[in-house]
Amino acid sequence: MPLIELKGIEKEFGSARNRTKVLRSVDLTIDRGQTICVVGESGCGKTTLGKILAGLSTYSGGSYLFEGKEVSQLRGADWNRFRTRVQMIHQNPYESLNPSMMVFDMIANPLRRHKGMRKTGELYAEVSRLLELVGLVPVDDFMDKYPAFLSGGQRQRVSIARILALDPDFIVVDEATSMIDTSLRISLLSTLKDIQDRLGCAYFFITHDLALGKYFAAGKKMMIMYLGQVVEEGDTSLLVSSPRHPYTKAILTAARGNTGILEQTAEERYELLGVDIPSFANIPSGCPLHPRCPQCRKGLCDVEHPGLVRLKDGRRVSCLLYNGEEE
Repeated sequence: MPLIELKGIEKEFGSARNRTKVLRSVDLTIDRGQTICVVGESGCGKTTLGKILAGLSTYSGGSYLFEGKEVSQLRGADWNRFRTRVQMIHQNPYESLNPSMMVFDMIANPLRRHKGMRKTGELYAEVSRLLELVGLVPVDDFMDKYPAFLSGGQRQRVSIARILALDPDFIVVDEATSMIDTSLRISLLSTLKDIQDRLGCAYFFITHDLALGKYFAAGKKMMIMYLGQVVEEGDTSLLVSSPRHPYTKAILTAARGNTGILEQTAEERYELLGVDIPSFANIPSGCPLHPRCPQCRKGLCDVEHPGLVRLKDGRRVSCLLYNGEEE
């Protein structure tokens, strides 16, 4: 049984008379210990999907199963279990920590509440273990510090340690390195990967940076989103080395050569027609990318909406160019 299974997830905002759909028929399966990296431009629905996965936002349609149970119907002990086993690392470490609490208390509080730990020695030992796990050593240098005396990277590590106090099975990582110095990003991502190797937790890694996504999800899966829907999903190395969807090709071209993580290649550049992204309130008919797609076929792409089809190499692509190539 998958840890998490989404079927046709949709999300709408607005009043009863004026509804705007920001997620459209999202399907996703996440197994224990798996990493899925979701990439897309700002405003494509990545964080909205992440909040639904973390239980911080409701969904308007479709099905979200956690350990085989519908999340919208969880009550009592089942809901409490979900809320502890599924956690989220937020983007801004300067807002996610209580400025009036010391590091020790921020991590000890969930241990007291959810694990019944009361003895000071027991709490100290467990907080020390968690701080070591996230790379905040020597631990005595951090126990009695307030967030104001920590760097952005150190604050994010405290946030991670606080989450790990609940022994989560699944963690949504929402742009967790975007507000951290570039030189420290790889170190923090390496810590997250090491935590997964030790604890076996699954990650839903949200980023607009394809290079960081490639690094973090190496050997795992990647999912590309555009205007609230999945346009391509598959093995990370496959998507990066031979993208199929026009949008994937375009964002790969934009990322390549700008960082040491994605090597510069001699491949032909692939650019979309224009930089303006349609609004969710006015999504184009047919394929939502067709006004910007250089491979658009008039009378087809602007009329027919492409569904996700599975290709022979295992990936899923939402593009009419590949109709007939599915398994």
